[in-house]
Amino acid sequence: MLIKDVIFQLEQLAPSFYAEDFDNTGLLVGNKNNALNGILVTLDTLENVVDEAIDNKCNLIVSFHPIIFKGLKKINGSNYVERTILKAIKNDIAIYAIHTALDNAIIGVNDIICKKIGLINTKILIPKSNTLKKLITYAPINAAELIKNKLFEVGAGKLGNYDECSFSSKGMGTFKGNNQSTPYVGIKNKQHQENELMISLTFESHLEHLIIETLLKNHPYEEVAYEVLILSNKNPYCGMGMIGEFKEALKPEEALSHVKKIMNTNTIKHSKICKDYIKKVVVLGGSGSFAISAAKNKGADLFITSDLKYHDFFQAENSIILADIGHYESEQYTKLFLTEYLSKKFPSFAIVLSTTNTNPVKYF
Repeated sequence: MLIKDVIFQLEQLAPSFYAEDFDNTGLLVGNKNNALNGILVTLDTLENVVDEAIDNKCNLIVSFHPIIFKGLKKINGSNYVERTILKAIKNDIAIYAIHTALDNAIIGVNDIICKKIGLINTKILIPKSNTLKKLITYAPINAAELIKNKLFEVGAGKLGNYDECSFSSKGMGTFKGNNQSTPYVGIKNKQHQENELMISLTFESHLEHLIIETLLKNHPYEEVAYEVLILSNKNPYCGMGMIGEFKEALKPEEALSHVKKIMNTNTIKHSKICKDYIKKVVVLGGSGSFAISAAKNKGADLFITSDLKYHDFFQAENSIILADIGHYESEQYTKLFLTEYLSKKFPSFAIVLSTTNTNPVKYF
């Protein structure tokens, strides 16, 4: 098995295409075509994590956070980032980071938090736009079903909990081939009319290359007419944050105590208790101050996130309780989730869960 086989499965879970523009996801160090010896899964890749990979004979580190986040002009070991990269390269260890691609995934960081604290009726808080496209193509009626089925097989026509979604309309196509043409039907230099189906399917943007490749491979025409349209529709299955509900309303103190226990945090910084009961909850792992307005607009009683600054808490305005549980604490279960995911995909291959606590924040 090769490193790229693991990357393929990670991309199925959380395509790098859906990572935020500021982020740095994907294979950061190493050659994807190298043979795979072992996988170590971690929240952060630090020097001691690379040591752990060496001890466990793992030559691929799957990391939530990217060790390379800003541009590097030199690598001479002058700081922890450079030393980590140098050690990984010296020991031929690849590093793959998934970060905001998993933040935006419907089954990802925020879904993990929701399940941990027991939220139901969950959905994406801030759906991403421009992540969906539509394919429109035209095919002779006798070939249309095969083309549709082949496109379905590679992910076209999937809408949430529904697969094989498409729309077809009958019409008359015309074409005339020149002397160099080899028409599937009709005669060179003579206009031909053919009963055709117009086939329309939506698909996720990152699948475009595969979708078009599949279309061209399975379409009988020498020249295939097709259109790819970018849809401005918001994608309800991809985006930042999630909103859900407790099965039963809790008093604010009960809700905060529950979250504190489940998320293993020593303290929760929060805004004024302005609710009698907590029912509707928004969660956003990592830094989530940018989503305060969205949480308020959705009528949430409680917003669980991290990295809130002093002035962020003023935005609560007695309409929501803002709770900062800590950055590491909000994402701590991610590495276990990734380990379990990869173990299911590669059941006969050892996936090692890092035991290194990489939280740089300590409490006195």
